[in-house]
Amino acid sequence: MGLQIFILYGIITGLFVRGILSIPTTLEGPFKSVTMPLYTSLRSRSDDMPNYYISLVKRVPSIFPEQIMLALSTGPQSMWVSWVTGDAQTGLKVTGLDPSSVGSEVYYGTKTGVHSFKAVGISEIYSQTYTEKGLLNYTSGIIHHVLLTDLLPSTRYYYVCGDQSLSAISKEHEFVTPPPPGPDNYLPRIAVVGDLAVTNNSSTTFDHLMQTDPSMLLMVGDMSSASNHITTGDKLAAGFAYQPRWDDWGRFMEPLVSRVPMMVLGGNGEIETQAGGVQFAAYNARFAVPSKESGSHNNLYYSFNAGGVHFVILASYTDYNRTSKQYKWLERDLKQVDRSVTPWLIASWHSPWYNSYNSHYQEFECMRQQMEDLLYYYGVDLAFHGHVHAYERTNRIYRYGLDPCGPVYITIGDGGNTERLATHHADDPGYCPSVTNIHPEYGGVCPFKYTSGADSRFCWDRQPEWSAYRESSFGHGMLEVQNSTHALWTWHRNQDAYEVEGDQIYIVRDYKKCSHLHTASDSVTEQICRFGGYEKCSDH
Repeated sequence: MGLQIFILYGIITGLFVRGILSIPTTLEGPFKSVTMPLYTSLRSRSDDMPNYYISLVKRVPSIFPEQIMLALSTGPQSMWVSWVTGDAQTGLKVTGLDPSSVGSEVYYGTKTGVHSFKAVGISEIYSQTYTEKGLLNYTSGIIHHVLLTDLLPSTRYYYVCGDQSLSAISKEHEFVTPPPPGPDNYLPRIAVVGDLAVTNNSSTTFDHLMQTDPSMLLMVGDMSSASNHITTGDKLAAGFAYQPRWDDWGRFMEPLVSRVPMMVLGGNGEIETQAGGVQFAAYNARFAVPSKESGSHNNLYYSFNAGGVHFVILASYTDYNRTSKQYKWLERDLKQVDRSVTPWLIASWHSPWYNSYNSHYQEFECMRQQMEDLLYYYGVDLAFHGHVHAYERTNRIYRYGLDPCGPVYITIGDGGNTERLATHHADDPGYCPSVTNIHPEYGGVCPFKYTSGADSRFCWDRQPEWSAYRESSFGHGMLEVQNSTHALWTWHRNQDAYEVEGDQIYIVRDYKKCSHLHTASDSVTEQICRFGGYEKCSDH
């Protein structure tokens, strides 16, 4: 009865917001902080779906394509198609397949059943090996990546993939290319999901995604949760990685991402350190991203356009200091963005900077101190993160202060992960973490103390004023960019009917008020120093 009342309340609230109250806009902010109470009968932990579950079982012969997925390149004329053939192996001794034994071909066209064009790509395998006694090694099936080029924007294409010489061709799939860059051209719906895994809650999230028919999926890290299993498949033993879970996840996602491009980024769950210190092996092999096309040449950070939006994908788990390759690439990339062509600038990385939960609290404060000034002075509008297994949206913020020109930061690590929801806040009595207990997977610890009244302390004694809305529930988000100034953001919690909005707001670009921030000079570093951004400008 309690859950029914909670769902009914959500439905009534959603109808009330849509029918009587206008949807708020960021221009009306900053908003008073809201914390939704935890619904205690909800299960805060997800159970893994067994590998014999129908959506996880391999359903094609060995040489036929499976785990088919799409990814955007830098613009509307190109699309990556990826898939897997062959059988992965797990054991103490494994022998890799020969990638040249099966071709990488895509046949496509603009009419169903008529595939007049052909593209050929590359194939590879990867291995996950360990030296520790008793751990099982893994070698993947053959992973194929083909880049389709010279496509028409805003056009529906039909395609099959595989190896025609072996009569091993997939069934027909379809996709729609994004519109060309321009201030009036936008994808209808961009879904955003973090920390998904393959659990009962993941299944609900996925069902909701399928209902929405998104135009693109932004997956903000910690995708398969393979790293939460030891190599024999047993659950929740962080430090090793059960690679067959990646194959489960690829099959689980195929019904959506074989027709909708999915853009990914590496979270701590993708690090998966193995023998020789090798990291991100599965991530680098399984996903095609436009790193070369965007000039980064590193799959952990890259950029792309989707209509009038320029997306920047950053890496929390590689060097982000101002002397790093990532930072220098980011500066070059932001400098070349033409806001008259792509008015919206959206960034995403896995670990949030602004997070009021005690889980992962200030873990990546060092990254914020290195990169925030650059994002602020180029006028980033919106930033998405995962990592914390809950939902939180900020007011516009810069350097922990309310700022009408700062980005809105959204943490959405609530897709369905195998670990528990984050349910405690750093401002809850007794839950402020100790600086000595902060252990980021990458980088050092750079604690920041708030100043509130006469006291300087590590945690607030109430929900921070920059935290506009927070809730511990599983769910996903949807971004609908409507024009060059307005984008509708909606977060949906899993326990509601999809039509119910858990959190909804118009993100509004006040470009006139904030235009002074992104007048790109010859040296953005000098510009940031002039505004008082860097603390030691003599070093730059």
